[in-house]
Amino acid sequence: MRIVLVNVPHPAIGSRIPREQLPPLGLLSVGGPLIDDGHCVTLIDGEFGPMPIADLARAVTRLAPDAVLFGHSGSSSGHPVIARVAAMVARALPAARIVYGGVHPTYFWREVLRDEPHVHAVVRGEGEETARRLMRALERGETLGAIPGIAFRKGGVPVATPAAPVIVDLDAYRVGWELIDHARYSYWGGKRAVVIQFSRGCPHLCTYCGQRGFWTRWRHRDPVKLAAEIAYLHRVHGVEVFNFADENPSAGRKAWRAFLEALIAENVSVTLVGSTRADDIVRDADILHLYKKAGFERFLLGMENTDEATLKLIRKGGATSTDREAIRLLRRHNILSMATWVAGFSDQTDADLWRGLCQLISYDPDQIQALYVTPHRWTPYYREAKDRRVVQPDRTRWDYKHQVLAMERMPSWRLFLWVKAIEAIAQLRPRSLRRWIWNPDPKIRHAIRWYYRMGRRVWIHEIIGFLFRDARRDDGRTVEDHFGETQDHEEEASSVPRRARPAPATGAPFHST
Repeated sequence: MRIVLVNVPHPAIGSRIPREQLPPLGLLSVGGPLIDDGHCVTLIDGEFGPMPIADLARAVTRLAPDAVLFGHSGSSSGHPVIARVAAMVARALPAARIVYGGVHPTYFWREVLRDEPHVHAVVRGEGEETARRLMRALERGETLGAIPGIAFRKGGVPVATPAAPVIVDLDAYRVGWELIDHARYSYWGGKRAVVIQFSRGCPHLCTYCGQRGFWTRWRHRDPVKLAAEIAYLHRVHGVEVFNFADENPSAGRKAWRAFLEALIAENVSVTLVGSTRADDIVRDADILHLYKKAGFERFLLGMENTDEATLKLIRKGGATSTDREAIRLLRRHNILSMATWVAGFSDQTDADLWRGLCQLISYDPDQIQALYVTPHRWTPYYREAKDRRVVQPDRTRWDYKHQVLAMERMPSWRLFLWVKAIEAIAQLRPRSLRRWIWNPDPKIRHAIRWYYRMGRRVWIHEIIGFLFRDARRDDGRTVEDHFGETQDHEEEASSVPRRARPAPATGAPFHST
């Protein structure tokens, strides 16, 4: 079959402001197995430019594919754009099979199949094996009902097959790196870059997380094989920066240490950036030198808030003392720390936000990323937020970087000003500026200065967007009115075989909250 994978331009992402793009790992992960099955696969990445919607649809139709596969890491905020492009393609190519996968359609398959007649099937959960089976069935004209992990119409009615099992062996499916021109993708200040994954899932129970249930269970790749893949991409394709897409790659200490040691043994000079939990950094205090030697330059620490009561509300499972210690330990090893801080909890006051700013400064992270609480229907937090009022009805703004919910004790514009002020004060305080001026490690110095350049442009862009582009209105609509009833009973997207339920065979511990 001729298959086209489509990455639509994200409608609201701030990181495109510096004109740097990362390749779509999810689509590449599906593309590799499809190529190995003998299909002719092409990727069209609409992020470049970004491509106007009509131009993207024309680029797809010119290839006259038998099947068009849509997916996007932006989840709910990317859905309206995918819906528009898919409809355009369907009008131009009525015989093409349109398939939609990713986090949003996994949980909104009923609405997608009800409202978008041009979508033939939805892939629910992990796509590598399911997409292979689906393409095989479409090519042979076979019934779809025997394929686990999909949704389609039967007699005009949306139906779903049982969940597909989790992929236990992540190395059984390769990433289709040949689908991209590596020279076009960059990050970290113009350095050739890709997105990569060591693990999937997270063993923690944060109630707001829209990714945990999608992956269902924490698993990891073979540490030595991943290290060899990174070395190959660096030596053959000149990739310098590897951005880890994992929610919690270091959850298993034994496997994580094995990966660090394997990469060090490959003897390649690369830059690694990723996300992890503060308690894992503290746990690994004795091996942080391996993090540095392997190439890690920054970790995003999902602290979410500096208030213990809020952390308890969202079942974060961490502690403010651990957060402080993690930042201190990373700085000791000259690894940058980025602290995420979430605003927009309904009962926050000016005093709460001032206290949050003071606590963030006392934590002294190298960088901060301020976000807005954004409930997703399949998470437990949605139950707590379902009666809150929506002030941003545009679903392309449902992305953590835009304020979407009304506050009880302040208007939306005041919360926005607080968030922008917190970002500016935290990054422009004297201690932060001293680090911007000088760092003994030239790679870290480059990383700090690049982030300031990017941050300045995104900060101004978001202010202009809030004042002149974002249409906010409070018409009494609640979150439940906007997105429907809670769906946390369907949070786990994949089934877990009975023998696969224990912790990984590496003996890596699961950290309970």
